Amino acid sequence: MSSGGARNRSGPAANENSERSDRRGYKLTALPAEGYDGDVPAWPLEPAANATERSYWERAWRTPQACAWSMPSESWRIPTVARWVRLSVRCDAPDAGAAHLGQLHRFADQIGMTTAGLAEMGWKVTVDELSERRDEPATPPTVEDDEMTARRKRAISGGA
Repeated sequence: MSSGGARNRSGPAANENSERSDRRGYKLTALPAEGYDGDVPAWPLEPAANATERSYWERAWRTPQACAWSMPSESWRIPTVARWVRLSVRCDAPDAGAAHLGQLHRFADQIGMTTAGLAEMGWKVTVDELSERRDEPATPPTVEDDEMTARRKRAISGGA
């Protein structure tokens, strides 16, 4: 058994807003909260996916994490995602054993489907706050707004 040295998840988690992270160049990769809207890849495992696995596969590829999996540098994760899907189906059965449930959690970490997994991969899910405002209908100015604008203009122009 090894001793000493850095280990995965040992010590405090890196904070992308700290000075130390700035010095190290640590930045999280932003994943859109809306999820992935690209093409779903073919099922990579044998035997072929059954109907339930295909449904889970499609759903997995609409998550924010799928944006990362779709990048060429992360394409090696696709078989692991398929194994996670296959095991998820098995774990949804009423007779799922503790060993399967534990392995499911490990797979979820490896593909960034848990909070710890996201942090380990250096990913974060971001919300487009401006899109919410863009979707809101514009409210017409009120009489009060017009009066305030007129007062501000007078104050700026010196009261004229």
